[in-house]
Amino acid sequence: MKTVLVTGGSGFIGRGLVKDLLARGDRVTVLTRDEKRAQAALPGARVAYWNPMAPGPWFEEVDGVDAIIHLAGEPIAKRWSEAARREIVDSRIETTRLMGEAIGQAKRKPSAFLCASAVGYYGPQPGDKALDEGAEPGQGFLADVVVRWEQAARAVEERHGVRSVQLRIGVVIGEGGGALDKMIAPFKFFLGGPIGDGKQVISWIHRDDVVGLILLALDNEAVRGPLNVTSPNPATGEEVAQAIGAVLRRPAWLRVPEVMVKLGMGDAAEIVTTGQRVQPRRAEELGYTFRRPLLVPALESIFGR
Repeated sequence: MKTVLVTGGSGFIGRGLVKDLLARGDRVTVLTRDEKRAQAALPGARVAYWNPMAPGPWFEEVDGVDAIIHLAGEPIAKRWSEAARREIVDSRIETTRLMGEAIGQAKRKPSAFLCASAVGYYGPQPGDKALDEGAEPGQGFLADVVVRWEQAARAVEERHGVRSVQLRIGVVIGEGGGALDKMIAPFKFFLGGPIGDGKQVISWIHRDDVVGLILLALDNEAVRGPLNVTSPNPATGEEVAQAIGAVLRRPAWLRVPEVMVKLGMGDAAEIVTTGQRVQPRRAEELGYTFRRPLLVPALESIFGR
């Protein structure tokens, strides 16, 4: 049994993670800005208030826990105004820096610090270029944010000797949230299809495997540094659209022009108009068995087919 402190516990990934931690007998405290909502969503977990942008009494929650899993961060799928860019940066880099400060002040420090990261680290890349954890960072706003985010996470190990893992999470699908909710909406109205030419590669992963890989990183002391949290079978935008259409029994022929996406999202359009072929090499080396490695069966499990 471990005592685990979780941020972002009431989010799409966090809810599944907290449920599995509790099911295996761990004691979980969730840091949240909305204690009532979090307690209702996470029965069995202890909740505590935090202001992720400032030091406070929440620092005391760090002292004595076995591990911290830091998943908090503002959504990126929105137009990147200057204010939105600041929120994206601060909610990742500043909160991670503050968590490191709290760990530094703890009398009994955790043995592991698992911090969310993203495949955005690699930036937009050609579809035929395979990327493992040793690949160089890419270019652009998101890549720059993730590089700085991971630097803040690594500093916890460099300064305080706490094992640090950076979870480079791909496009997460699952029931009740995540990217899939937005992806399936047009299909319900028979308007589904790929974005642009559909050649961009989507490094997706089922939420069950996100949780599974986080638990692997939590329990296995050999895991440190970057860990690609993606399916071993990435798919193109065209393939994703066809798979969703097949499972929902809807057509998938109506392409969304890239220019329309850029008009609506501005620079943030790169999230859906570009991609990267990310391979979970480290997970495979560690012997992780993916629960949902193939796209169509993963979608069928979500839709009950």
